[in-house]
Amino acid sequence: MKRLPVVATVVVLLAVAAMIALGFWQLQRKQEKEAALAVYARNATLPPVAFPAIPVGDSLLYRRTTAFCLQPTGWSTEGAGRFGWRHIARCRTGAEGPGFSVDMGVSPDLGYKPTWRGGEVTGTIAPEPSHRSLIAGLFDRHVRTLMIVADKAAPGLRPTPPPSPESIPNNHLAYAVQWFLFAAIALVIYAIALRRRWRGQR
Repeated sequence: MKRLPVVATVVVLLAVAAMIALGFWQLQRKQEKEAALAVYARNATLPPVAFPAIPVGDSLLYRRTTAFCLQPTGWSTEGAGRFGWRHIARCRTGAEGPGFSVDMGVSPDLGYKPTWRGGEVTGTIAPEPSHRSLIAGLFDRHVRTLMIVADKAAPGLRPTPPPSPESIPNNHLAYAVQWFLFAAIALVIYAIALRRRWRGQR
């Protein structure tokens, strides 16, 4: 009589169940991403709005906006691939309020010191760069902070390419297929291992 090894079988079945669950999770993520992309595409066609006083959330992403920077209180840099380095100003808007960030352009020089002193900003609302880990991004519902990508660059900088929802990948279906394939492959490999084990017992 052919007997299944209990521990090994339980481990394999748990792993396969986890892979299948991850596949269905990716299908759910695909639907969520498609809905978000539809909102972003619509935002890109709407008239400009004032930049929100509390710049968080996703509802205004990729919409045109205007704001007034009383004074930059600091600068940071972010890599922009072949474009060089993005120079992002942190702006003061008044005695109260969280202020906002604005991407004032790119430079090939990481150490460049912009001389921009503030003023009216017109541009596109985009996610502010985040340094959260990939694992954290996968498993929690982080509320994104918004920033402006300015149309007109600060002196000495080149305008950062305007953000577009078309650049956002939606590859969750491919990930789902991969997880389902992994589950199937695991079952096939285990079946082959069992067959060899039973042949050896004979």
